[in-house]
Amino acid sequence: MAAPTFASGSIARSLDWGKLAPLRLRARALAEGIYAGAHKSARRGAGIEFGGFREYYPGDDLRWLDRRSLLLRDKPLVRQFETETDRALRLIVDATASMGYRSKTARGTKYAYSALLAAALARVAVVGGDPVGLSYIGGSLKGKGRMPVSSGREAFERVVGSLEAMSPEGDAVVAPKMLDDAIEGIARTARAGSIVVVLTDALDLPPEAPVHIGSIASRGRVVVVVQILDPDEATFPFEGTMVLKSLEGNVRVESDAEVKDRYLQALGNLQSAWKTQLVARGARWVTGTTDEDPIAVARRIVTSFR
Repeated sequence: MAAPTFASGSIARSLDWGKLAPLRLRARALAEGIYAGAHKSARRGAGIEFGGFREYYPGDDLRWLDRRSLLLRDKPLVRQFETETDRALRLIVDATASMGYRSKTARGTKYAYSALLAAALARVAVVGGDPVGLSYIGGSLKGKGRMPVSSGREAFERVVGSLEAMSPEGDAVVAPKMLDDAIEGIARTARAGSIVVVLTDALDLPPEAPVHIGSIASRGRVVVVVQILDPDEATFPFEGTMVLKSLEGNVRVESDAEVKDRYLQALGNLQSAWKTQLVARGARWVTGTTDEDPIAVARRIVTSFR
């Protein structure tokens, strides 16, 4: 189902943060209002086991630097350790072209709103001692914005820097590999107890997306899909003749407000299908719109972790 460009809105040619900027400060403030006790933090102690290697990032604890990697490889690696129950937060942000839409009543584009929620959740995880990772569906950085799971004071800054550098771009229906690239590593490596949050409009993803994302919820992992819509998309508040243009592709359709009932029915069917397929696989479904107070949506997300 294509997300139309309505007459009263706009496509972000450069990232439109609107009232959501600056991201770092807004995310910190939002994190303070989130109930941070929704899940227990990872703690070092008995039962810890070696969890593999990842690339070193400035700010990582030098105690876990693998000295042999300095001799055998071109780049240094750090050792990771995990308890039997991993509390890592894995964030997947939809950065396809449809996420660049913003209407007049929205606080920012759907991508900007999702980025704020993602950064705030990352802040809560880091403060609680939990590692966080980030990947994207589509986007302007072509996979270069992906951030491996890491912890410590620098992790939040890395998440914010990556989110700020990304811009909505691409069509996951035409190129379904965008979805595969975002979730395949998580499906393979995330351990029991990890939390996966997917922030998307769910309008222009491949038909198999709910099944693929929902399947991550196996083996004790918590998966939450958060549908973020612009208020225009959620209510279709238009009258008279209009031109609808797909954000992903170049399809234009001239219509009138009589299409509203059909549009809202199609949207309801889409949402019902997503929720049904996710819940059947043990995943959770949360909705929000970009004219809402972000703290209300963030609390719904955190509550769903339980």
